[in-house]
Amino acid sequence: MDSQMVMEGGNNVLVSVSSSGGDESDVVKELMEVIESVGLYSGYRKTQRKECLSLVRRLKLLVPFLEELRELGTSALESEAVMSRFLGVYDKLHQALDGMPYDELGISVEVKEQKRTDTIDMELAMDMMVVFSNMDDTNADTAILERLAIKLELRTVTDLNQETLAVQKLVKKRGGHNAENIQQIVDLLGKIKQVSGLEETTALDGPVSSKILQRCKSSLVPHEFLCPITLEIMTDPVIVSTGQTYERESIQKWLDSNHRTCPKTGQSLLHLSLAPNVALKNLIQQWCEKNNLELPKKDPYIGPDGSSTVLIKEISFLVENLSSCQLDVQREAVLKIRMLSKENPDNRILIANSGGIPPLVQLLYHPNSKVQEHTVTALLNLSIDEANKRLIAREGAVPAIIQILQNGTDEARENSAAALFSLCTLDDNKVLVGTLNGIPPLVELLQHGTIRGKKDAATALFNLSLNQANKSRAIQAGIIPPLLQVLEDKNLGMIDEALSILLLLASHPEGHNEIGKLSFVETLVEIIRHGTPKNKECATSVLLELGLNNSSLVLAALQYGVYEHLVEIARNGTNRAQRKANSLLNHMSKCEHLP
Repeated sequence: MDSQMVMEGGNNVLVSVSSSGGDESDVVKELMEVIESVGLYSGYRKTQRKECLSLVRRLKLLVPFLEELRELGTSALESEAVMSRFLGVYDKLHQALDGMPYDELGISVEVKEQKRTDTIDMELAMDMMVVFSNMDDTNADTAILERLAIKLELRTVTDLNQETLAVQKLVKKRGGHNAENIQQIVDLLGKIKQVSGLEETTALDGPVSSKILQRCKSSLVPHEFLCPITLEIMTDPVIVSTGQTYERESIQKWLDSNHRTCPKTGQSLLHLSLAPNVALKNLIQQWCEKNNLELPKKDPYIGPDGSSTVLIKEISFLVENLSSCQLDVQREAVLKIRMLSKENPDNRILIANSGGIPPLVQLLYHPNSKVQEHTVTALLNLSIDEANKRLIAREGAVPAIIQILQNGTDEARENSAAALFSLCTLDDNKVLVGTLNGIPPLVELLQHGTIRGKKDAATALFNLSLNQANKSRAIQAGIIPPLLQVLEDKNLGMIDEALSILLLLASHPEGHNEIGKLSFVETLVEIIRHGTPKNKECATSVLLELGLNNSSLVLAALQYGVYEHLVEIARNGTNRAQRKANSLLNHMSKCEHLP
């Protein structure tokens, strides 16, 4: 199975290309078999029997429809209108599942976690949008790139090389078609390399520092050179009795903790001797020289977890000073922690392990505005680590972050929005921020904030609106008028972000009703007429979603002259835009009986 990363119209997804070809009609066959199996079941409890049989009857009504789809082939399955309707049904099922008493039913964590998968594509789409919107000054940008690399499994230099080859094959196969989309893939790979400290397009004058090499870690270093315990490049590799290689300090710590098994294989160790792996050490050194990288220099004073004792003492000292009675001491400590938490992932973990998060959360309530600003930014940096996201929320940071979002300095408000965006990559935090009334101040920042504040607010609101209940909260907070203002302000460069949020809201009953009351169809038509290829794609998607729920909006768009522009998009737009435009044209044909 070959895996290729294909970005279509800005939405990048991993597509598995089966060597056996595969057939979409098999999916229809499987659906029909599932319906048949459900129909044969009869062991319903008496109290639910009537409802269950009613549901089975409704499922059986799908069989003739599925048979026709199977005969029509894959083109019918790829119809945007069909997919939109299925997504509408799925959205209703998701709402019903949200209300299930999972804990009372004893549902496993693994099964509950499966509910998250429906948001992945939308999160990927927004992450891509942020990366390509030239938001170089956004603190969350590094976090987004790290998350994209993880989601797309671009963890090693081999992964990146394989992806580059896949792109080259795609260019050759398509003969220059979709050049813009392919260039976006190339840009993404370059950004991941850049944030990791290895950018092929930039000539390096001297060796990359050990700090940068530590930062890139498993992102670009061949996995054979990484210690299986720490996932850091090895400087003193040693072999244990099972034949596995580890960094000496890491495996020694393992053994000193009374472990007598191989961490990687789980096999019992026949002896505790460690043999230097000289050959691998030489290969690592050669690779570093070839790539103009400098191996991390080992601190002569190493703590039990492999961290520098000097750094451990410094962080412990700073954490202690966070609770000082002297303002200058507190301010200096939180500023240094802000800087340390920005530098690399190890520092974020070390600060958390040193007990830094609880006193930082307390400092969010400090009366001094600069202390608040440094504190919320430090927590933003710390939240890049997944474990820290949960800890920050559990310590009660969210209400204080929302308060700073309302009353802080411009920079503090911007970073508060970015912190909420980072925290809300976890579903539980989406719910928490929504219930704590964090959406209204984000809407206010979107409407009246600085340019960067508007962008940070938009990304946070998008993430929050992936939760169904938060869509309603955002609409009630008045999000739609400022989104329309963003659409009309060409200088902001946020058309795609605004349309993406509107697309999410349009799938909600309150959303398409609220949007339908506003005269922004003309704005959509203008974007379809004069926007960038990506703008046109997003605007067409929103108009299609609205039109499927309200034919009067389709008629209004026709009056504004959208038809000929949709025809042009259907011919020459991005792949996704073509599908959306064709579906919208088909829907218009039904509404107006157009030829």
